[in-house]
Amino acid sequence: MSVHILGIRHHGPGSARNVRAYLEALQPDIVLVEGPPEADPLLQWVGHDQLQPPVAILAYEPETPAHSAFYPFATYSPEWQAISYARSRNIPVKFMDLPLTHVFALENEKQPEPEVPPATDAHHFDPTALLATADGYEDAEAWWDHMFEYRRHNEDIFDAVMESMELLREELSSRNDSMNQLREAWMRKLIRQAEKEMYTEIAVVCGAWHAPALKHMPPAKADNELMKGLPKTKVACSWTPWTFERLSTQSGYRAGITSPGWYMHKWEHPEDNGTRWLTNVARLFREKQMDISTAHVMEAVRLSNALAAMRALPMPALEELNEATVSVLCNGDTLPMQLIRQQLIVSNNIGAVPDDVPKAPLQADIEKHQKRLRLPLTADYKDYQLDLRETNDLQRSILLHRLQLLDINWGEQRHAEGKGTFKEQWRLQWEPALAVDVIDKSCWGNTITDAANAYVTHMATRNRQLKDCCRLLENCIPADLPEATATLIHSVNNMAATNHDVVQLIDVLPPLVSITRYGNVRKTDAGLVLDILESIITRICINLPAASTHLSEDAATALLDQYYAMNDAVQTLSNPRLITQWQQALHKVMNDVQSASCLAGYATRLLNDSRELSAETLLQTFSVAMSVSNDPTAAAMWLEGFLKGSGTLLLVDDSLFALLRNWMQQLEEEHFMQALPLLRRAFSAFSTPERRQIGEKIKQGSTSTTVTNHDTYLHTERAVKGIPVVMQMLGYHLTQKKPENA
Repeated sequence: MSVHILGIRHHGPGSARNVRAYLEALQPDIVLVEGPPEADPLLQWVGHDQLQPPVAILAYEPETPAHSAFYPFATYSPEWQAISYARSRNIPVKFMDLPLTHVFALENEKQPEPEVPPATDAHHFDPTALLATADGYEDAEAWWDHMFEYRRHNEDIFDAVMESMELLREELSSRNDSMNQLREAWMRKLIRQAEKEMYTEIAVVCGAWHAPALKHMPPAKADNELMKGLPKTKVACSWTPWTFERLSTQSGYRAGITSPGWYMHKWEHPEDNGTRWLTNVARLFREKQMDISTAHVMEAVRLSNALAAMRALPMPALEELNEATVSVLCNGDTLPMQLIRQQLIVSNNIGAVPDDVPKAPLQADIEKHQKRLRLPLTADYKDYQLDLRETNDLQRSILLHRLQLLDINWGEQRHAEGKGTFKEQWRLQWEPALAVDVIDKSCWGNTITDAANAYVTHMATRNRQLKDCCRLLENCIPADLPEATATLIHSVNNMAATNHDVVQLIDVLPPLVSITRYGNVRKTDAGLVLDILESIITRICINLPAASTHLSEDAATALLDQYYAMNDAVQTLSNPRLITQWQQALHKVMNDVQSASCLAGYATRLLNDSRELSAETLLQTFSVAMSVSNDPTAAAMWLEGFLKGSGTLLLVDDSLFALLRNWMQQLEEEHFMQALPLLRRAFSAFSTPERRQIGEKIKQGSTSTTVTNHDTYLHTERAVKGIPVVMQMLGYHLTQKKPENA
C-alpha cells in the first residue's frame, strides 16, 4: 500500500503534463484531488463532450448565494488532468479538501471578505518567490515557468517539489495558519480513509505547499481533536463556464496566472520553437490591417531562438517571443503589445457546460431564453443593435430589460444612433460572477418572468421616494411586466397625490414621459401613465407660480433647470389642455413682481417661443425688466433667464437688441461691474457662432427698429405660393382648389 503525493501549482501546462505522465506510469487505483468534497457528484460530468474547460465549480450557500466560492479548471490544470485520467480509467476520484459546509460556517463566524474563494486563499504569500530569489530570479512566475512548466526532462520532479517545500515550511512555520491546519488535517483523514478501504496505489494531487503535511502524517487522534466541533451550513454546487481572463492574476484571482492563453498554446504545442506563436501574432496584426510579411515572421523566429540560446534556454519562452515581436514585427513600438496581450497572451476563451448539469430553475430558464433568442455567452464584448419592430429583437430587449431589473447586468444599454424609438443598442459580456447573481435571485421565482414580477413588486413596496418609483416604472415598461407595472402605477399615483413639492414632482416627469414612447413599438398600454402625468402636471402648474417667489439666487438657478424639464415634458406630450395650463402658469410667473428674476425672464422667453406674446407685449416686458431704475443685478438675472440656451433672438429682433444695448450704456460703472459676472455667465451659454455674430452686430452699431407684430415677419402672399411646391417635395399632392390669393 503506497501513497504518492504530487505537489503542484494549480494551473500550468508543464505541471499538468507531469501529473498526467506520472499517473500513466503509476496506474493508481484511486485519485484524491484538492477540492471541496461537496462537489464529488459533479465529477461524473468530466469527460462529457459538452463540458469544455475553462469551467469552474460554483459552490454557494442556498440561503445566502452571495457567499460563494469558485474552483476554476483549465485543460492544463493538473487537477483537471488527474480527474480526467481517473474518469477515463473508471477508477475512483474524490475531492479531499476541508468541506465547504465547515469553511463557510467558519467564515460566517469570522465575517471575512466574501469575495475571496477559500480554494485560492490558502495563504497570502508566495513561497516560490523565496526559491526564485535564492536562484537569482526577480520574477517568481518566470522562475516557476523555467523550472517546471517549460522543462522537457522531469524525472523525480515531485520529489524535488517535496524537498523544497519541506525546507520552506520549516523556515516559514508561522505562515501555516489555523485554516490551513484544518484543511491539511481533513486531507490526511481522507488519505487514511482510502487506506482503510484497501486501495493499494493512492495518488494525491494537492498544492505544493500542502505536500509535506500529507507525507509526514501525525496520529489520527491529533487530527480528529483538531476537527472536533466544526460548525456546519448548507452548501450547493454546480458547474459554470469560466474565462481565461478570470483565470489571470489581473482579475484578482489569487491562484491566477499571468498568461492563460500562452499556457494553452504550450499545452497544445509543447515543441513549438516560436514559429506557431509568431504566426498567430502575424495573423492577428494582419486582421488589424497591419503590414506583416512572412519574412517578418521568419526573422522574429530567428531572433527569439538566438535570445533563448544566449540565455541558455532550450527554446524561446514568452519573454523572448515578446522581445522579438517588438523588435521585428512592431519596429520597436510597444503599443501593439497591448493587443497581443489581450488576444493571445491572456486570450478570450470561454468554457461550456452541458444543458443537463444540475442548476437552479431560474438559471435554466434564462439559458433557455439565451439559446432561443441566439444570444450566446461571450468572454469579449459583443454589441447588438435591436430593431424593436422585429419580433426576435423585441424579445431580446424584453429579456435584457428583465435581467437588468433583477440586477443581473449581463447587458449594458447604450445610446442608439439614428432617429426613432424603435432602436436599442446593447453591449453584452458574460462574467462568471453573474452565475451567483442568478442564483441569488432564484428565490423570487423559477422563471425570468415570475422572478422579475415578484422582485419589482417587492421593490415597489420598499421604495418610499416618488422619483425612485418612477425610475423603476420606466425600467419596468420595456420589460413587459404587466403585473409589476400595475403595482408601480398604483404606488406612483398614491405618492404623487400626497406630494406637494414642485421640484420633486418635476423630477419625476422625464421617466414618466419617456414611458409614453413605448406605446406603439412595444405594444404596451403606455396610456396607463397618462392619467398620472396629467394629474402631476396640473398640480405643478397650480403650485409653480407660488414656488417661484421669494427665492435665493441658488434656489432660483436650480429651479430654472426644472422649468426646462417641465416645458420639455409638456411639449413632448402635445396635449392642448396641458399646454394651456402650462402657459397660464408662465404668465403668472412673468407678471408677478415677487417672482425670481431669472424665472420671470425664462417664463417670458418660453411664452415668446410659443408665440403667446405679441411684439408690443414682449418689448414692453423687456423694457420694464431692463429699466435702469431697477437693481442691475436683478435685471441681469432676468436677462440670463430670458436668454437661456440661445441668443438668436437678439440677432433677429433689433428692438430687443437696442433695448439691451441702451440699458448697458446707461449703467453706471459700479452697477455695470455688479452685473458683469451674470452677463458673462448668460452669454457664455451661447454657441460660438452666436457670440461672434452678436459681437459683429455690436461693432456695426446697428440701430433699433420697432416691430409691432410677429405677423410682419411673414409675407403671406409669397408664402402661400410656395406651399404646393413644398408639399410636392415632401411627397404630398394637393388636390383641393387653390386659394384665390395664391
